[in-house]
Amino acid sequence: MSFKFIFLSLSILIFNTKAHAYLDPGSGSIILQAIIGAIAAGGVTIKIYWHKLKVLFKKKKKNKDF
Repeated sequence: MSFKFIFLSLSILIFNTKAHAYLDPGSGSIILQAIIGAIAAGGVTIKIYWHKLKVLFKKKKKNKDF
């Protein structure tokens, strides 16, 4: 599996050709929105798991009613 991946990666690097592509101004804003969205999603994910970790290690109060 890893040999195939390395071979494919090297062949892409060796036999690359020039791409005559055009990126319109809308493409830049879509890329920027994707980056900002990924950062926001990562922040929310970290916040959720940080809260779960805090709850896990928080001391529980004993109920004296029993």
